[in-house]
Amino acid sequence: MTTSENSTFEIDVLALLKKLWDRKFLIIFVALLFGFISLFASVFIIPKEYTSSTRIYLVSKSSTNAIDYQDVQAGTDLVNDFKEIIQSQDVLSEVVDKEKLDISASALSGKISVQVPTNTRLITISVHDTNPQEASHLANAVREVAIQKIKEVAKVEDITTAETAKVPTSPTSPNLKRNLMLGVLAGGFFAVAVLIVFEVLDDRIKTSEDVEKALGATLLGVVPNTTNL
Repeated sequence: MTTSENSTFEIDVLALLKKLWDRKFLIIFVALLFGFISLFASVFIIPKEYTSSTRIYLVSKSSTNAIDYQDVQAGTDLVNDFKEIIQSQDVLSEVVDKEKLDISASALSGKISVQVPTNTRLITISVHDTNPQEASHLANAVREVAIQKIKEVAKVEDITTAETAKVPTSPTSPNLKRNLMLGVLAGGFFAVAVLIVFEVLDDRIKTSEDVEKALGATLLGVVPNTTNL
């Protein structure tokens, strides 16, 4: 009984795959249609977002030009503390007040990301905005306020600007290639899923095997269609 059921299941799967293959052009068409819609939305509907970054650097406390491992390790520990200070509400609120922004500190926080590269004393402050000039301006503003706050809180003077934020010339979001590929994949999956559902729910009798399954009896013969003869 188990062997018969497994055999029937394999035949059904093969038949299903064949039917999907027969409809391959429909699947490709739907996939490309979804891809085109995704690309159209990315180009004309989804707002473009620009990213501008600035960097600050923790200068070595050593009086010599040589920087040893202890300097690097101490600097690494400090910049992780500084990262939290940069993202603090005090810094963000001061930036909002200083620049007279019409957004809250929480909203500004959503525009900012802070990264600390491994084993470095650099801190990268990035600001994302739909306006490239505003992204650059805010990044530099956050940097200036953050440096003053770090000096005030951590009682350090050996921190400086390593790189100022420039006005970005191209958007970082949306990613056209990624969205196109996701649209094509989503369209292909949708088309295949719909075809499978319709095929599974289709209980019409089409073949002699369907007759045997419906009646539970062995088919003795098939009357040929002689209409066109």
